[in-house]
Parts: sequence; structure tokens; C-alpha cells
Amino acid sequence: MKKLAAILLILHGFCITVSAQTINAFPVQVELKKGTIEGLYDTHTGIQKYFGVPFAKPPVGELRWKAPQPLDAWEGIKETKEFGPRPVQAMVFGDMKSRSNGLSEDCLYLNVWTPAKQNDKDLPVLVYFYGGGNVAGDASEYRYDGESMAKKGIVVVTTNYRLNIFGNLAHPELTAEAPYKASGNYGQLDQNMALQWVQDNISAFGGDPRKVTIAGESAGSIGVSVQMASPLSKGLIAGAIGESGAAISPTMAPVSLAEAEKQGIQFLENAGVANIAALRKLSTREIYEKYNDSKRFGFPMVIDGYLLPKPLPEIFASQQQAQVPLLVGWNSAEIPGMAFTQGPITKETFVEKVKQNYPNDHQEVLDLYPHGTPTEVQWAATDLASDSFIAYSTWKWFDLHRKNSNQPVYRYLYSKVRPPLRDQNLVSGLAGGTVQKDSSAPQMPKPIGAPHAAEIEYAMGNLHLVDDYAWTAEDYKASGTMQQFFANFIKTGDPNGGELPIWDAAKANESNPPVMIIDTESKLIKASNDARYNFLDKVYKN
Repeated sequence: MKKLAAILLILHGFCITVSAQTINAFPVQVELKKGTIEGLYDTHTGIQKYFGVPFAKPPVGELRWKAPQPLDAWEGIKETKEFGPRPVQAMVFGDMKSRSNGLSEDCLYLNVWTPAKQNDKDLPVLVYFYGGGNVAGDASEYRYDGESMAKKGIVVVTTNYRLNIFGNLAHPELTAEAPYKASGNYGQLDQNMALQWVQDNISAFGGDPRKVTIAGESAGSIGVSVQMASPLSKGLIAGAIGESGAAISPTMAPVSLAEAEKQGIQFLENAGVANIAALRKLSTREIYEKYNDSKRFGFPMVIDGYLLPKPLPEIFASQQQAQVPLLVGWNSAEIPGMAFTQGPITKETFVEKVKQNYPNDHQEVLDLYPHGTPTEVQWAATDLASDSFIAYSTWKWFDLHRKNSNQPVYRYLYSKVRPPLRDQNLVSGLAGGTVQKDSSAPQMPKPIGAPHAAEIEYAMGNLHLVDDYAWTAEDYKASGTMQQFFANFIKTGDPNGGELPIWDAAKANESNPPVMIIDTESKLIKASNDARYNFLDKVYKN
């Protein structure tokens, strides 16, 4: 019996080891500035993987709602073979598919994929920020996996950052205790700390700290725009990629410190908490439940005079942003037209809603969004909803940088319509992936273009990891094109190369700048609808 027990223990240990390390990999160690970590070398792909690498002290206890603090050095070898915990969050987007080890306030971990052989050095680097409205998301999600991009000769980093109440709460007491006399923006300061970590350590993985491109989608793209504008980060990056989102009105634009503090005061009052000291004494569960009970969708980013000295348009207009190449764009149908019409999309409902929303300019809007036929009405409602939701703010970022920089700016419109879902009991989610079909909910119209977040797995070369859809050869072709555009840009600051369609940068004063339509057959065209964005520019300035 003792022998049997010993054998079972050995087998149990073997299974754990196989599960943790995978059957195709062996351990590899890397010496970082603060200590040594041990990851895995995958012999089937040739890629080294280091998951759950700490880049700052755990933001817990007295470090809750403080800027991230540098790590202390450690003795021995720290295992980095499994994804670290994701930031505390509710299932706001129930379709996000995480591989992380639970949720925790102790969430400041990043992941590295590198193709570097023993003597390789100075490889280009991609740092990717996940989306999720600054209230949800996780660097371990399948669609952000870095292996496919690493196979193209790029060191890939995906990083966590704090979210919702833990990432963006501002309050006068927090402002008073901060050395820079501001509060909020902790999640964005986490992103900056990750970039500092990359500068200090990426050469150990064969990467070049002078060739760091940051990228992200939705809230991650908004984060890219913030890091590009911030005096804390602009010297840490060599290029930027934005997919659907910028920290510019009307989408998640930062507010004044006074306004953010006011919201923080109101939250504490409504939650029945006397002060920040009392809030810090609460458990994760208590804070999580009080935040969820408030029904808030996060807290706004802040013009804090530290991370962000001014609103983004002012920073870019004064040419104080990072002067780096920018590749930026959005999707052809970011959000369904029903988001604008609030019901069935007909010519009558569209016209009525336009008159309600733009009482002084409704005729101009109706002229800019043709709506004569049923097909035109579908597109008019979708375009206006998408422009108001996130396309305009992304366009404004594009427009500001091309006019206030001598660096190339490349613009795309992602247009590939996804294939049907494999499981007909599911429907596509708002943030990518799928959710269970709800028979009681209004049936969503058939997509007429590419919805929000649809491009992520295409751009990162991860269709094979996202098995919800019945991918076809056309999908893999579109993915191959988009990923190669991105890879070229990460390596050189220019998406062009090989047999890809020629992609011209936008000139500062072009009235109809070029836009790359990314689809099964990608092509460069002259923009034909920028009048929509110029109109919205006037609306949001007022």
C-alpha cells in the first residue's frame, strides 16, 4: 500500500508538472533587474513564454488607490509559468474569455512571448493594452495571445492594469496624500509602470527598449492615446497603434480633478463610508459589492496635472504628444443602428431621432447620412451610432496627430464581416466573443459590417484560438493581411512591405486623406465621408 501511495503521489506530481509546464516545453530562466524568473520554452513553436510576471508591488492595503510602486528585489527564482490574477471586476462583458488564475486586487502582472534565440537582441517590441471600458478585461484573454505575433520576430507584452473603482477612484483625501497632489488614473499609471518595466527589462528577452510600439483596442486604444499624450510615457514609446477609441469627447474623455473628486465624495457618501481610511479597511468583497450596488460604469479618467496636464486635444494641438508614427482606425459597424433609433430601424424613426438629437442641425445630419432606401437607412443609423459612440473620437486623434506632427499617420477602416457562429444558441457579444442567446431580449439585426472588437483576433493572428466562429479561408486571408500590416508597422513604423496593398500615410492638409479598407480584399481609397466627422467636430466643441 505504501508503494502504491508513493506511486500515486509521484504520478500526481507528474500530472501537476505536465499541466503547469505543458508537454512541449522546458523551463528557461531570465535575469531581470529585480531578480530571476523562470518561464517555458515551447519546442513546437520556438517561442519562450513568461506568464504572470510582476511589474509593480501589489496595490493592496495602504497601496490601494496609490500610484504603482516599483518592485523590491527578490531572492531565488520566481516561477512565471501561469497567468497571474486578473483585476477585480464584475461580468460586465460576459463574453470575455480569461485564462487567468482568478481575480485579485494583487493583479499587476504582465506576460511576455519572445522568439529570441540565445544571441538575438534588439528585436522590436509590442506592448498591448486590453479593452473593456476600464471596468473589465484581462491580459490573458485568448484574442490577445502574443505567440502568433512573436513568430513574426516581435517580443510581445500584454499587461494588466487596475479597473473600475480600484483603477480610477478620485477623492480629495487621496489627492492630499499623493506627492503629485492628484488622484485617480491608477489604471493608466499602471500602464505607464509597465512601460517603465519594459524599458528596464525587455533587453533580457531579446527586445530593444528603443523600439517599443504600444497598441490597444477600445479602452486599450484610449489608454494608448493617453500614454501618447502623457509626459510620463511619451519618451518610452517609438510607435502607437489605436483600434477604436481615444480619450477625447464624447467617449471616455478625462474630466477635471474637481469633477472626479466630486464623484468620489458622492460615492463614499452613498456607500455609507466616512472617509478613505475607512474605505481602505474594507475587504475586497465589501468594496466590490458597494461598487456594484452603485450601478456605476466605472469612474472617469482625470486631468490631474501629472499623468495628463491638459485635455488630449490641447496636448496634441500644442505638439506636446509623443512624436511617433501612428496607425489608427475603427470598424465599419462599431455598434448596431438600433443604439441610435432605440427600436426598429426605419426611415421614419431615423429622421425622428435625428430631429430629437440635433434640433438645430437636423437637416445637415440628414444630408450627411443618406437614408433614402431601406439599405441606406440601415447604414445611416449604424454610421451615426458608431460615429457618436467611438469613431469620431478615434478620427479626432488621427486628425490631431497628422496636423501636429511630422510623423507618418496611417488610417484604416476594418470591414470584414464575421462568419456565422458555430453554436446557434449563442450570439455575438459587445466586446468580442459570445454570450448565450436570450429569447426574451429583442433580436439583434444581422450585422452589416464589422462590429466593435471584431478585429482583435484578426490583427493579432489568433483566429485559431477563438473557436466561436466558423472561420473560412477569407477570414484567414483578412487576418494575414491585417497582422502583417501591424507587424511591419511595429518593426519599422511603416505598415508597407511585401505583397501587401500600398498604404499611404495621411498628409497634414489633405481634405480627403487615404484610408485602408481592411477586408478579404484590402484596398486603399480616398476618404469620402470625413464631412461627417468635421460636422461632429463642431458639435463636440460646443
